[in-house]
Amino acid sequence: MDGYWFTSNLFTVEPGEDEEVNPGRYGRQLAIWLKAQLKQCDYSVEPVIAEDWGRCLMLSRDPFLLWVGCGNVDDLAADDPTNGKITWHCFPAAEVPLFKRLFGKPDTSAALSKLNADLRSILSTESAITLVAEP
Repeated sequence: MDGYWFTSNLFTVEPGEDEEVNPGRYGRQLAIWLKAQLKQCDYSVEPVIAEDWGRCLMLSRDPFLLWVGCGNVDDLAADDPTNGKITWHCFPAAEVPLFKRLFGKPDTSAALSKLNADLRSILSTESAITLVAEP
């Protein structure tokens, strides 16, 4: 699952937000908004985690890591990140830690499919979001 690419005026770049991550990586407002939406879908979402590539929303850690990545896509046409012309990206992910793989890998497919469907529903029902691409 590659995730979802979209534009929206719901999210802006906060001054200095890329100081927590790599330069040119944004998505704090997207992550905060998406966290609230996922909570309404009965996910238990940890506080937003800053990553080199953007933001991570951790939904569960056991029996495997289930999370959503949030950020922006490099867009050379959008030289000014404050101009509102950013393509946002979010994607579902499931990871099985090495020590758990040694004792039989838990099946992540059902949880990952549900999370993907929930993301699709959240993004497609928000009128202020225009999907650019989806799986």
